[in-house]
Amino acid sequence: MKFKPLHNYVLLARIEEENKTAGGIIIPDNAKEKPSRGRVIAVGDGAFEHGARMPMTVQVGDTVLFAKWASSANEVKIDGKDYVLIRESDILGIL
Repeated sequence: MKFKPLHNYVLLARIEEENKTAGGIIIPDNAKEKPSRGRVIAVGDGAFEHGARMPMTVQVGDTVLFAKWASSANEVKIDGKDYVLIRESDILGIL
């Protein structure tokens, strides 16, 4: 894949979570929420602030937790695979 996000955007591949509760109840696919964990596939160079580029905190290969209702989240399809393109500021933390 030849995709490079611009500025402070990060390309994520969602990590599917288990479809069974701790008590053993199986959740059907249509009732599951979209995962809020992802693996970093590509990162931009960082945003410009006060005339300087701010370095990115996340790196390719990191597993991250991101906001479920992030305003910047965009579902994209690249080479037939689904990804999430999101601003770094909507990433809550690195796992």
